[in-house]
Amino acid sequence: MKKTLKDMDFKGKKTLVRVDFNVPLEDGQVKDATRIQAALPTIKFLLDEEARIILMSHLGRPKGQVDESLRLDPVAEKLADELQKEVVKVDDCIGEEPQKAIEQMENGNLVLLENTRFYAGEKANDADFSCQLAELADIYVNDAFGAAHRAHASTVGVTDYLPSVAGFLLQREINALGKTLENPGHPFVSIIGGAKVSDKMGVIKNLIKKVDYILTGGGIANTFLAAQGYNMQKSLFEEDILNEAKELIEEAEKNNVELVLPDDLVIASEFSDDAERDVVKIDNITEGWQALDSGGPETLAKYKEILQKAKTITWNGPIGVFEFNKFAGGTIELAKIIAESNARSIIGGGESAAAIKKAGVENKMTHISTGGGASLMFMEGKPLPGIEALDDLN
Repeated sequence: MKKTLKDMDFKGKKTLVRVDFNVPLEDGQVKDATRIQAALPTIKFLLDEEARIILMSHLGRPKGQVDESLRLDPVAEKLADELQKEVVKVDDCIGEEPQKAIEQMENGNLVLLENTRFYAGEKANDADFSCQLAELADIYVNDAFGAAHRAHASTVGVTDYLPSVAGFLLQREINALGKTLENPGHPFVSIIGGAKVSDKMGVIKNLIKKVDYILTGGGIANTFLAAQGYNMQKSLFEEDILNEAKELIEEAEKNNVELVLPDDLVIASEFSDDAERDVVKIDNITEGWQALDSGGPETLAKYKEILQKAKTITWNGPIGVFEFNKFAGGTIELAKIIAESNARSIIGGGESAAAIKKAGVENKMTHISTGGGASLMFMEGKPLPGIEALDDLN
């Protein structure tokens, strides 16, 4: 067990909070504030506790250099709007400017530091950069689950110098994902979609020991189908790991886990939202065409039957190219089937969360993770550096 906000006294303390404000921007505005809103319970608690709050986050991939388009000013504006409270934004994350702003803070004030990834020391987990961040504060709170799988200065390095605890969002993610893996209700069904089996090999291997069914979709299903000898034509699949895919199918059988593949597919004449579209059986893909949606009507009916009797459902990765409206049907229908089930439903972050939102059923899920890569690593059974580094509860 890790220490949390309830284990510390924050009154008057300079509290450095790592949040995940890596949000999409459009025309200098925050396009989707979900991640900002997810951090509000921790921020509001610290405001009530009269802490002096110093927020830090990365945004995008500036590669250790200042990128004017990735400054956090729009984020500060959106946060101030959400809190109805002034947020002082500084143009650096270490050095004189943040120090001055923090010195002028009163209890219950907020400062947002500049993008931590403007410094190469962030991703390198550089001790000097970590130390300079830590010098700004008395206590460290990690509430950035979406960055907890990274051993960076702002998630791991600072914990060497400050008392370090988990925020409410981090705590909620640990509890939701931990409970699902340690004590799931059965039947336990895991849906694994997305482009590559290689990205999720570890997750599938770990889940085979825990679940009753694995439903596949997207490029992952294509690879398993190709491994079974089906001609996938121009569909995306990983030719170099067909043997590993066969081994996973065998391993599932040994563990009495049903690894379920599509029966029919929505195929396209080319990789485009304007492409011609058809629904075919898996053994009858038109020459030169490609599968862009694993959710054919027969497949969805089969998956629905399994999901309706589930007690626990996890979902990682869309089952088609859901960015194309013409090929989003299977993924959206799957989201609605999960929403209608009585199961405890845990949705991985990233594209799965976006698909749930697109289907308009986010309020019907038990838990939607805020971290794609982090939730995958958790599902793989691996320790997350940003969580491991926090202080243990004695």
